[in-house]
Amino acid sequence: MSNEDSSSSQPLIGTSSVSTNPRPRDDVAFEDVTDSNFVYEFGGPIGAASMIVGFPLLMAYQFLCVYDNKGQFLMPESAADFLPWAGRMAERYWEIAAPNWAGIKIYLGFTFFMVALAFVCPGPVMYGYKLPSLNGQRLAYHCNALWSWWIAVITSLVLHFTGIFRLTEIIDNLGPIMSVAMIWSFFLAGALYIVTAAKGKKHRASGNLIYDFFMGVCLNPRIGTLDMKLFTELRIPWPVLFFISLSCAFKQYEEIGYVTPESAFMVLAHWLYSNACNKGEECVITSWDIFYELESWYLLFWNLAGVPFSYCYTSIYLLKNGPMEFSTPWVAMCYVLLLVGYFFWDTGNSQRNRFRMFWNNTLIKRNAFPQLPMSFIHNAKFIQTRHGNKLLIDGWYAYARKPHYTADLLMALTWGLIAGFGSYFPYFYLTFFLIVLVHRVGRDDARCARKYGADWDEYMRIVPWKFIPYIY
Repeated sequence: MSNEDSSSSQPLIGTSSVSTNPRPRDDVAFEDVTDSNFVYEFGGPIGAASMIVGFPLLMAYQFLCVYDNKGQFLMPESAADFLPWAGRMAERYWEIAAPNWAGIKIYLGFTFFMVALAFVCPGPVMYGYKLPSLNGQRLAYHCNALWSWWIAVITSLVLHFTGIFRLTEIIDNLGPIMSVAMIWSFFLAGALYIVTAAKGKKHRASGNLIYDFFMGVCLNPRIGTLDMKLFTELRIPWPVLFFISLSCAFKQYEEIGYVTPESAFMVLAHWLYSNACNKGEECVITSWDIFYELESWYLLFWNLAGVPFSYCYTSIYLLKNGPMEFSTPWVAMCYVLLLVGYFFWDTGNSQRNRFRMFWNNTLIKRNAFPQLPMSFIHNAKFIQTRHGNKLLIDGWYAYARKPHYTADLLMALTWGLIAGFGSYFPYFYLTFFLIVLVHRVGRDDARCARKYGADWDEYMRIVPWKFIPYIY
């Protein structure tokens, strides 16, 4: 490497301040969302087809295990019994989880209520990266998720305590609600694919129908001012997950007269997660999912169905198995680990995304609760790449490239620990999420190596660890 090349990849110092009237800078590099180096991911068409079929079946199976069998595995008695057993499972699922009018009213009623709030609630207008697919245009995002979230929470509590809609109806109708969510995600993914193809605006398409349906062909779907991808990323999955846990807590109160510390833990855990996602909506605009990923079946299915109805197993397990008898130190440890993980996760995401926003001149100061210390790094160190972007090597990102993932996994671990070790299903989220994050880091590293070249090598030399310093 020449001296000129070497100096261009040395860490530089940025000075940071918060703008009161941000407008995006014109000299920020285009984000490469065209990616001409096409490669099949997720096992190609065969892998895509397997997941399109397999994930709904997995969710149905796990629902029966947790909701109908107290968190214990359901297994055929022998290999010869598999087909009759599968038939009995399908019959039982249809009996307790077939889509019905209650499921439609609850799930789609909430969805369209959130859509309406997205159009009318106040909030700042933020701008994303310049996109080559739109000839350098920056999309505007109306960031009012925080108002929508709090209005939804307050409205639900008013409806519950006035008896108009008891939140316990969510857990009582969870199977039908989940089935409606899965059907709705397939419908939206199919409609989006057909409309995008009809307009001739497909992005990064492989030409294989199944694979393109799975990976998506639409980059920035919008309904007026509503960005569909940002909406489905934040305003449905995590609030629905929170309301499932809240429903379980209210149901437990009805059944035994109080809410256990373990059930209260899950309400707190899911409130923290949902609140953080919605209070930091403006930070998500510069994330991988929004500026690079296509709105696809796998994003829609997991955001609208997979996340809320697969990450809730601990809450259901705690309800179905009665009051736990864990020691006070054990429960206290879980609360402490949750809050520690939340602190590093919230501040880590904030450091990373607000660093990007600062250099895009879209950083604003908001008073959303809670605002944690160390959420923004002044005079942050970074690597200036030849591509034009800057790679953060300060704050928590001086120690690992994905510290927010590590904190996320710690929180996921506590969601299992609070239920003990009597069932695997409270740990499903942890195991599934670990696989997802390791795979995503691999995709991210490969893409960044192509994009930044020698600058990425320098970045990995300075920050060699992915998740945990000196370990991995």
